[in-house]
Amino acid sequence: MLLAHRLRTALTRLNPALPAEALDDAFRKLTRPEGPDLITRNRALHRLLVEGVTVEYRTPAGEIRGAQARVLDYDDPAANDWLAVNQFTVVENRHKRRPDIVLFVNGLPLAVIELKNAADENATIWSAPPTPDLQRQVPSLSRRTRPGCLRRAGGARRHAHRRARVVQAVADDRGRRLPACTCRSCRSLIEGLCSPRRFLTSCATSSYSRTTAGRIAKKMAGYHQFHAVQVAVDETLRAAELHRAPPERPSPRASYETGRKLRRQSGDRRIGVVWHTQGSGKSLTMAFYAGRIIREPAMENPTLVVLTDRNDLDDQLFATFSRCSDLLRQPPVQAESRAHLRELLSVAAGGVVFTTIHKFFPETQGDRHPTLSDRRNIVVIADEAHRSQYDFVDGYAAHMRDALPHASFIGFTGTPIELKDANTRAVFGDYISVYDIQRAVQDGATVPIYYESRLAKLALDEAERPTIDPDFEEATEGEEVERKEKFKSKWA
Repeated sequence: MLLAHRLRTALTRLNPALPAEALDDAFRKLTRPEGPDLITRNRALHRLLVEGVTVEYRTPAGEIRGAQARVLDYDDPAANDWLAVNQFTVVENRHKRRPDIVLFVNGLPLAVIELKNAADENATIWSAPPTPDLQRQVPSLSRRTRPGCLRRAGGARRHAHRRARVVQAVADDRGRRLPACTCRSCRSLIEGLCSPRRFLTSCATSSYSRTTAGRIAKKMAGYHQFHAVQVAVDETLRAAELHRAPPERPSPRASYETGRKLRRQSGDRRIGVVWHTQGSGKSLTMAFYAGRIIREPAMENPTLVVLTDRNDLDDQLFATFSRCSDLLRQPPVQAESRAHLRELLSVAAGGVVFTTIHKFFPETQGDRHPTLSDRRNIVVIADEAHRSQYDFVDGYAAHMRDALPHASFIGFTGTPIELKDANTRAVFGDYISVYDIQRAVQDGATVPIYYESRLAKLALDEAERPTIDPDFEEATEGEEVERKEKFKSKWA
């Protein structure tokens, strides 16, 4: 009853203009999400948390009106009701479970934390009560959206590490020092994920997609993806010269970000480069970034152009984004031709357009590409940004910028290059985030790469030995002795 009261109080506080009838409707939909199974209900509730609850109510004049009731305040985390409960008891289906810590926001349980016995030196992640048991035995506790992955393939092996950006200074969003903890991983989790603003952002950017088998799977950003997207959103607003309230700035002591070596000027249209090694989820990072920038109010319903240089890569990336259409709030569209691309980009706002860079070529070679849109809220997301982005005289890069003269550009790559005539950072801006192979191996995101040098064992057929010298003399007949000796070394 106490949690129900907290939820109802939060709905009233966040939606002061809605009558009690509408709040009752919102309360009912939040506490009884629709769906045949746990993951479907979780997905339905996630939509309510992110997009709001669609409610209906009758006005005093008898008219039926619709509205969106807010459940969480993402702009002001302190406006929400935060509660952490130790040993919260849940009884359901004749099962009684008592998770170590449950985190509630506005009366909704959004995270479950299971702890190890600190006195047991043999305790590991494998000895904790497995998450599937909680989901199966007390599904109502897992019915809420939380920053974890339900039914994630591989179980605990697939739970990613959380690295704090700065583990030396652990403080909550109000500036108070948190209790000291000797466990470095616990401090990383608390500071890197459980601070109110980051916690809400993680909830909002979680995505649901369909697997190749047709099942619904939940995706959440790893720490390198989360922080890369955070910085990329700020840099997008700077590059596009669009403004909002001062964002939460990353710490200057961030562990895996590089220093800013290039000058970052407002309105320069160069967002930056996300350098994430292959196998670390670069495609999902792009989808998480697209979802965040679409929801950013200052962008005013932007148009995103996802750019590749190969048809097979375009198809692969389009499939990834299509499975994350909930995150994008719209289905992405793949340009089928140059004419179709021009049609898709000649819009007033919105849209997630996939195209290869070759479709920006003008109809007649040597002509300039016509301007398709001069809006500043267009973002070009270039995958494999180290390729095909450097010809600004009469190449694809020049034609693309003629078509979208005020668009901003962000590059994603696993292998940036820095050459005199092909410099990834010179085109897209400085590194936003660097997640190299060494860090990926440490986190278990990719397998280590080993190099073993060997000498090839070559053997000469004994029957050929007597013919080698005569053949050599015949082939070098007339050559000087010094030149013959060089040939001997070269052909040995």
